[in-house]
Amino acid sequence: MNDAGAEGAKTIRLAERRIFSPSFKPLYNEGMGLVEQAAEYLDGQGRVEAKRLSRIAATLYAAESMRLTTRLMQIASWLLLQRAANSGEMTRDQVASEKSKVRLDTASAQDNAPGWPELPDAFVALVHRSLKLQSLIRRMDEEIYGGTAAVIAQPPRTSNPVSDQIMLLNTAFARG
Repeated sequence: MNDAGAEGAKTIRLAERRIFSPSFKPLYNEGMGLVEQAAEYLDGQGRVEAKRLSRIAATLYAAESMRLTTRLMQIASWLLLQRAANSGEMTRDQVASEKSKVRLDTASAQDNAPGWPELPDAFVALVHRSLKLQSLIRRMDEEIYGGTAAVIAQPPRTSNPVSDQIMLLNTAFARG
């Protein structure tokens, strides 16, 4: 019991076991399904609903849809890399090297941002689901590959530079 080092060496890493086994498929399907759902929504119903928004909400919708697609593309990239490792197409070292290009820290506007209450419910649900999936994948990534300073050093969602810029643009155009 006193040999903590020996105990730590025998620790089972559940995230690693999940990623490098057949139980990875449901996570992969969930992520890729969310990518498809978001694309279908943004190209269809989302376009129609966005036209009904006020100028502030439409600006927020445009910015948030870019964040959503960026977040989902990063998630998809991570999932594809893990699938490649799982199927033996890439070694874990190759995946670790390539995944350094993947960012799992795409933020979102706060729920109290101007215009947020006007956003369509289906869109908000996609944003929240993508954030939840990103958080899960980020935790798994940290467990498997180790923590990343960029994610740990990221400030909490108290301030969002993109939202701040959108507010400045809204203010500038409202005066015109």
